[in-house]
Amino acid sequence: MNLKHTFLVAGLWCSGIVNAYDTLTVNLRQADSIFIRNNYYLLAASMNVEAQRAQIMQAKLYPNPVFTADINAYDPENNKAFHVGSTGQKVFQWEQLILLGGKRKHEIELAKTNTTIAELEFQQLVWRLKFQLHSDLFSIGQQQFLLGKYNSQLELLDTLLTAYEFQANKGNIPLKEVVRLKGAYLKLNNDRAELLKEFYETQSNLQTLLQTQSLIEFQFSENEITKYIKDISLVQIKEEALINRPDYRIVQQDNELAQQYFTYQKSLAVPDINLFASYDQRGGAFTNQLNAGIAIPIPLWHRNQGNIKSSQFKIKESAYRVQAMQAEIMSSLQNDYAFYKQTVSEYQKATRLYNEDFEITVKGMTDNFQKRNVSIVEFVDFFEAYNTVLTELTRIKTQLVISGEHLNLLTGKELY
Repeated sequence: MNLKHTFLVAGLWCSGIVNAYDTLTVNLRQADSIFIRNNYYLLAASMNVEAQRAQIMQAKLYPNPVFTADINAYDPENNKAFHVGSTGQKVFQWEQLILLGGKRKHEIELAKTNTTIAELEFQQLVWRLKFQLHSDLFSIGQQQFLLGKYNSQLELLDTLLTAYEFQANKGNIPLKEVVRLKGAYLKLNNDRAELLKEFYETQSNLQTLLQTQSLIEFQFSENEITKYIKDISLVQIKEEALINRPDYRIVQQDNELAQQYFTYQKSLAVPDINLFASYDQRGGAFTNQLNAGIAIPIPLWHRNQGNIKSSQFKIKESAYRVQAMQAEIMSSLQNDYAFYKQTVSEYQKATRLYNEDFEITVKGMTDNFQKRNVSIVEFVDFFEAYNTVLTELTRIKTQLVISGEHLNLLTGKELY
């Protein structure tokens, strides 16, 4: 087997891998549905939300009462063990802790805020993984398109090489033209191999996101790419980010949590009351004595001063974090928006330049080359220039989607 057949067989075998395994064909809506339903990271994060909600229920619970029983173990005067009858001794006591200062209320508020933070963390994870999902889906869609073009061109070059080798062996054409065609074939096959590596890396990411072992084939139209071209102002995007972005809302909730924690620490300085009632058969001043009492700590030295002071600094810390996050959002949005506008401009210019005339020209160049109306140098130069255009076009389309999705991620809302 000669060199061109070796590369062609290897190339066709690689392209056939897609059909060798189960293939999951999805559009964007179907992929989102599978992602929400199957992704283990989301399932784990949802369990954390439920766990935090359970803490609200826990915070609403009242302290349990304490029942104490004190019975005689041995009566040395009457030489009796467990002398608890009418002439014996036993004591029963019932205690109940009464929380003061609004401690239970504050614990409920803290639990609710922690639940809100867990829900926002879940939303943040959804946005981050959806950004990766959509970016990888459109990336793999463009990679599939380009691989299809490369495969067709490799088949064409193989046909031309077979014909040219036959003619070169007869002495009808110079051998250097065969060598030039082989060089074009090898370069294209190398480009295809690099693209195929990227293709399977993207496949691996998508399979993890969708929790499947099937090779994923993404179906999309050009309209699903152009939908990312919208005239939305930077001011509007910044406003949406401050309203919707989960990580910004998290730091705001952290500030709220710090203030609630400060209030809770102040409530801990308020002493709680312990009420109790008891029955004493023979150990008190009277027989069958009934007692009632109250116990309350005296806050002379320990008034929770350290925790209160610490929580005040936590409020200031969280306030600075809110300001830092807001500045970071404004800066990143401004730069990403500028990049997005540049990507839109590139896409619009590229789609104006690339049209059906390219494919017509390719066919015309191929036909004229086979008829010997076009030299090998002209044909190979055009062939390589055409592939450069295809590669650049797929890059621009992919970048448009990714830049639009990144703005969605940065705002926490599907603007594009």
